[in-house]
Amino acid sequence: MTIEMGLWRADGAGLNRITPSAIGLEAELETYIESDPALLGDLLLVIGRQVPTAFGGFIDLLALDELGSVHVIELKRDKTPRDVTAQALDYGSWVAQLSRSDIQAIYDVYRPGVALEEAFAECFNETLSEEINTAQILTIVAGSVDAATERIVRFLNESFDVPINVVFFRHFVDSGATYLARTWLVEGDGQSQASKSGSSRRTKTREPWNGSDWYVSFGEDSGTRQWEDGKKYGFVSGGGGKWFSQTLKNLQIGARVFVHIPKSGYVGVGTVTGEAKRFDKTMVEVNGTPVPLQELDLKGTYDHGGDGSDDSVEWAVPVEWVHAVPRKQALWKNGMFANQNTAAKLRQQFTIEQVTDAFGIGDL
Repeated sequence: MTIEMGLWRADGAGLNRITPSAIGLEAELETYIESDPALLGDLLLVIGRQVPTAFGGFIDLLALDELGSVHVIELKRDKTPRDVTAQALDYGSWVAQLSRSDIQAIYDVYRPGVALEEAFAECFNETLSEEINTAQILTIVAGSVDAATERIVRFLNESFDVPINVVFFRHFVDSGATYLARTWLVEGDGQSQASKSGSSRRTKTREPWNGSDWYVSFGEDSGTRQWEDGKKYGFVSGGGGKWFSQTLKNLQIGARVFVHIPKSGYVGVGTVTGEAKRFDKTMVEVNGTPVPLQELDLKGTYDHGGDGSDDSVEWAVPVEWVHAVPRKQALWKNGMFANQNTAAKLRQQFTIEQVTDAFGIGDL
């Protein structure tokens, strides 16, 4: 059944229907959507326009949603029903093969000099996930389509869960005012549907890990843990529960750690010099002499109470700082990596580059 949109002007007790105008609509829609992709219903970050594919075609618009799914937005223009659906599917199959670095390269061409991570954080107020392009969502934009196109898209979407849909726009002019109306062919949450199908592709789309860089969250607590101690004596720590301390045990001697204070920013980069141990058994070097951490003049107590078991106490890892700054000089930019785990593999090149450049330490 063909979708039809109507617009009426209320004049007192009567209604006057406004006749839609298609003049220049499809020529303008690409620009309209690029300037305000929320026209499609969800908040989107456009990452490319007229993106060349490996087989010679050009995708009208590419965008990311807050889940990191990639939206292929293709205008119908003068394509036939068979062509418009086939082209959208063809583009989707190509996009599905793109790695994170490929996505980054497309965005770099679209907005040179603007980091994708910063743009994503500004758009969604969220950190860009390590895993992007795990799902693709195909949207055909049209003023109208014929019954054959509707039938094909419904069949793919409703019978096979292919995340493809048509969004209709109609252009109305009334007494000098211009209006744009929108509706969808298939109602539903295509974004969630598509994202569910992407879990099997996460390894491919995840930013690669260099094998040495780690993120460490130094959860500062005035009564328990203080960065001033870690900076002065060379260590990172976490504890008060197995969840907080167990990831520290993944840090190997020689690993490079990027230390982040939640709600403040990055404060240090250093090299791990010893294995994770209970805080009361950790030794650090002071003026070349090994000294038990708990015997030093510390600002924090590093005492969580409890039964004193390995799972409940504080654990520490000795670190030789390459560069460390006070908390008030912490570095933070929108889009930088942050994680609830005490230690995690740091894959995000954006964060690595921002911290090493700001701290003047280069890529050691």
